Amino acid sequence: MKKVFVLDTNVLLYDSQAIFKFHDNHVVICLTVLEEIDKFKRDSDENGRNARQFSRYLDGFRKKGKLSQGVPISKAGGLLIVDLAEEERKKFLTRANITNVNDDIILETALRLTKKSKQKVTFLTKDTNLRVRADVLGIQAKDYEPDRVDIEELYSGITEISVTGSLIDQFFQERKAKLNGEIKKGNPNQFVILKDKNNGSHTAVGRYDVKQESLVPLLKRQEGVWGIFPKNLEQSFALDLLLNDNIKLVSLVGKAGTGKTLLALAAGLLKTIDEGQYQKLLVSRPIFPMGKDIGYLPGDIEEKLNPWMQPIFDNVEFLLGNTAYATTKDQGRRSASRGCLELINQGMLNIEPLTYIRGRSIPNQYMIVDEAQNLTPHEIKTIITRVGQNTKVVLTGDCYQIDHPYIDSSSNGLTYVVERFKHEPIAGHVTLVKGERSALAELAANLL
Repeated sequence: MKKVFVLDTNVLLYDSQAIFKFHDNHVVICLTVLEEIDKFKRDSDENGRNARQFSRYLDGFRKKGKLSQGVPISKAGGLLIVDLAEEERKKFLTRANITNVNDDIILETALRLTKKSKQKVTFLTKDTNLRVRADVLGIQAKDYEPDRVDIEELYSGITEISVTGSLIDQFFQERKAKLNGEIKKGNPNQFVILKDKNNGSHTAVGRYDVKQESLVPLLKRQEGVWGIFPKNLEQSFALDLLLNDNIKLVSLVGKAGTGKTLLALAAGLLKTIDEGQYQKLLVSRPIFPMGKDIGYLPGDIEEKLNPWMQPIFDNVEFLLGNTAYATTKDQGRRSASRGCLELINQGMLNIEPLTYIRGRSIPNQYMIVDEAQNLTPHEIKTIITRVGQNTKVVLTGDCYQIDHPYIDSSSNGLTYVVERFKHEPIAGHVTLVKGERSALAELAANLL
């Protein structure tokens, strides 16, 4: 039997294409939702773009028939219906000093359809409190989660296999281990820890190369990467992906202090400045406030961006201070600060927000997107589709530290990319577990 889905405003602001995701079922949009959508259409952010796009979709369907009676939205037989909700509107508009009038009208519409419709009715909203209120009223309510990934089962990029000691010895001698009965075929660029069945201390690590259909050793630099040396196995895996020019998309997931951003910046500086593999290093992060927005901050646009980009500056200055820029501690700090500005002035390093990336083409750059967990799947798609020839994209983030009101650890753009690209030879992923910032930071990340 076909189902009926009633969509809240925030679902359409989160995904303007949501109406196309229900196959042969009926999608109901309350007229009040359209009025709320209209308030966002002039905004320059993602909500504004989605509001405008959804309005264009509706205008196109309007030409096919009366929206109030339902128009087909899929070949499978799905219908889009704009519900007038006149009864609810009249009832609530006569009540004075009521808050959340629109929410109540949308809820009453879903309740009326639940009672009168012979089909199963589901109310979809990203608003947690509204789902609770709907449940109390006897309405089946769910979160809209088209791209949800179980965070507990998120692909880690690492696997462990028990093998014979002779295979490990062969891997060290030939620097390659062909697939056989002992090694199951893994995902491209997956890291494999080989452990001797008879001797737990006899181990080896490698990366599965899909072209050679075998394990290959990790890329290592005896002199480190801009003064940075991997402090654990996961960091060694991360550097192997970051330094490999054949891997164009790298995702690094881990809690605070695991070294995601620092490793990405170190590898980017090496590839851009030392090796000249890329024209410039582009570092960006979403402007998503935990308090007041950027407009409330004093100064021009450059001064406004400083608080948002300061973590990037801190890491770059730390790396510059680790290299030949530093002679004494004080001199090192001053030289690192000057060196950072020098790289920016020379065009070798760009640090900018993601706000205006739409419509751009970014060729021949090493691009790092920090705090990528605050991006929606649609936003992450927008960023990656900007990539031009010979550009490498590195996404870093902690899926448990999310500031966006409509996404969580399982529905954000970073987890979406990890799962969608895990079978692609052009991409690689590592989940970093151990914090290396300091003993206190690691303890706080685990206990608090």
